[in-house]
Amino acid sequence: MLLGVGPAGPVPGRRVVVTGLGVLACCGLGVEAFWEGLLRPWPGGERRVPDFDPAAYFGPKEVRRVDRFAQLSVAAADMALADAGSLQADPAKVGVVFATGIGGLATLEEQIEVHRTRGPRRVSPFLITMMMPNAGAGSISIRHGFRGPCETIATACAAGTHAIAAAARLVASGRCDAAVGGGAEAAMTDLSMAAFTNMTALSASGVCRPFDARRDGFAMAEGAGALVLEELDHARRRGARIYAEVLGAASTADAHHITAPSPGGEGAAACIELTLADAQLAADEVGHVNAHGTGTPLNDLAEAQAIAKVFGTPGPPVTSTKGVTGHALGGAGAIEAVASVLTLDRHLIPPTAGCEEPDPEIPLDVVRGEPRAFEPAPVLSNSFGFGGHNGCLLFGPPPAG
Repeated sequence: MLLGVGPAGPVPGRRVVVTGLGVLACCGLGVEAFWEGLLRPWPGGERRVPDFDPAAYFGPKEVRRVDRFAQLSVAAADMALADAGSLQADPAKVGVVFATGIGGLATLEEQIEVHRTRGPRRVSPFLITMMMPNAGAGSISIRHGFRGPCETIATACAAGTHAIAAAARLVASGRCDAAVGGGAEAAMTDLSMAAFTNMTALSASGVCRPFDARRDGFAMAEGAGALVLEELDHARRRGARIYAEVLGAASTADAHHITAPSPGGEGAAACIELTLADAQLAADEVGHVNAHGTGTPLNDLAEAQAIAKVFGTPGPPVTSTKGVTGHALGGAGAIEAVASVLTLDRHLIPPTAGCEEPDPEIPLDVVRGEPRAFEPAPVLSNSFGFGGHNGCLLFGPPPAG
C-alpha cells in the first residue's frame, strides 16, 4: 500500500495485507454464515443481527455497561483476531481504528426516558461511556491490551471504509506492525427510524433495490465488520494466512450538500481516481466494484455516473451487497470490505439482491440474479456518507511468494 499521493506522485509505504476477518450482519453471524447469506435472496424482515449473544464476550455485570454498537464492535474484532491467530507483535505496535456513524444512541434514548420519568438521580452513571462513539475502539484496545494508536472515525456512512484505510496507513507508515480496522452500528431505535423516515431516506416498502428503476430508499440495518491488517513480511514470518493485499485508499469531500451527492458524482469519481493513483493502477486493471449502492434515487445515480466516468461503460462488474445486508451506516463500509475480500478469496461475486429492473440511466454491468464467477483481480470498495464524505478501498489478491 502507498501512504498517499503527494505533489510529485505516490509516496511509497510498506505493503499491507489482510490476515483476519470478522463480521456480524443480518444475513449471518461470522464469515461463513455471512458469505452464504450474501449469495441468497434476502428473505425479508428487520435487518438486525440474529442470535447475537453479548454474554459470549462480556461478563453479566459488564454487558449492562456497554451499548450494543460497542458490543458488536468487540465481537467483530474478536472474530477477526481469532481468525488471524497469534499476531506475535509488540502490543505498543498494534493499533485500533474503529468507526461508527452514530454511536450509543440506544443508550442515550433509554436514559433520556429514565431522566424524564424517574428523575436525574436514576440516570445511569455509565451513560457517557456507553454513548460515546469511541467506546467501540476503546473497548477493543482495552480487551486485547493493544497500546498503539486507538482512534474512532465518525464520517457517517463512509466511516467504516475510512477507518480501515486509516488502520492500513498506520501499518504502511511503520507506526504499527498490525492494526484492527472496522466499524459498527446499532442505531435502529424508534427515534432514528422516525427521523430517517421523515427525511424520506428509507424505502417505504422496506425493500432495498440498488440500481433498480423502482428504488425508493435504503433499508436500515445494524452490524459490524473488522479486518486485521499486517505488514506483509510480519505476516509471512509468523506463517499467517493472507486473504488479500490493501493496494490503495483515498478520501475526498463533495463540498456540496449535507445529504445530497455532488452533481454527476464528481466527488466520488475524484476519490476513485485518487485510490487508483495511490495503488499505481490503471482503471482497466480493476476487476470488480463493490458499490455503496444504497438504493436511494440520487446516490445510486451519482455513484453510477462516477463509476462510468472512471471506468467507462459498462466497466467492471458491479454489485451492491446492501440488497441483502441493508445499510448499517458507519458499519457499512467495514461489512462491505469483508465482502470484497471474500469475493477475492472465494472467486465469486455476490449478486445485487433487489435489482430486478435495471435503471436505464445506469449503464453499468450490475451483477444480478446469480453469483458470478470471478478471476481474482483488484476489487474497489466504495462508501459515501452524509456530509459529503467519500471513501474508497482497493484490495488485491494475496502477493505471490
